[in-house]
Amino acid sequence: MTTPLLDTTLQIETPEGVELTLPTAGLASRALAWLLDAAIKAVGLVVTSILLSGFGEAGTGLLLIIYFGFLWGYNVLFEVLMQGQTLGKRATGIRVVNADGTPVGWRGASIRNLLRPVDVFPGCYLFGCLSVLFTRNFQRLGDLAAGTIVVHTPATAARNSWADVQPLPPGIPLTVEEQEAIVSFGERRVQISNARSEELAAALEPLLGETNAAKLHQHAAWLTGRRSKP
Repeated sequence: MTTPLLDTTLQIETPEGVELTLPTAGLASRALAWLLDAAIKAVGLVVTSILLSGFGEAGTGLLLIIYFGFLWGYNVLFEVLMQGQTLGKRATGIRVVNADGTPVGWRGASIRNLLRPVDVFPGCYLFGCLSVLFTRNFQRLGDLAAGTIVVHTPATAARNSWADVQPLPPGIPLTVEEQEAIVSFGERRVQISNARSEELAAALEPLLGETNAAKLHQHAAWLTGRRSKP
């Protein structure tokens, strides 16, 4: 049985047939990210209250509006605009994605954060912590409602997909769909196992002739406009 405070992995197959391994984030890393975000919000509110302290009732009203924005908008805006990461999540190397591995959007980010008070109830995030501990993919109640998960950003995924790849032209005309498929392979290769990469490359042999994963990655680099280094 998986230890609740640790992390596990989730296998997802994309519509293109690519298998992705997403390391889901457990309670410890999520709690640390929450603490960092809470500290950032607190500092922001303290500084704002000091700046507005000399404006009387108008300053108090404006502070309440800003407080509401920090409370409800901080997570939603950062998760959508920073690829699923608040500042705390970025510091701890985790991010929010949809359950199918796609980037979280406005709807998912809004739902998971609007339901945060339910996770907090009856205090100290008790419901949320219990949900993370006892659900297969460590989802709090807001994640279950929004269809989202929190995953680590692994070192392999953060690596530059195009590092040390020498571009190579395919040598035959390709349709737009074929070019998109090859480029998508190049972008995702660091997230795919070697066996699966070779399997995908072999599937394109009727189109490209004898090829392998490394050669297909070179074609992808050329299609993205990269050129060989002098």
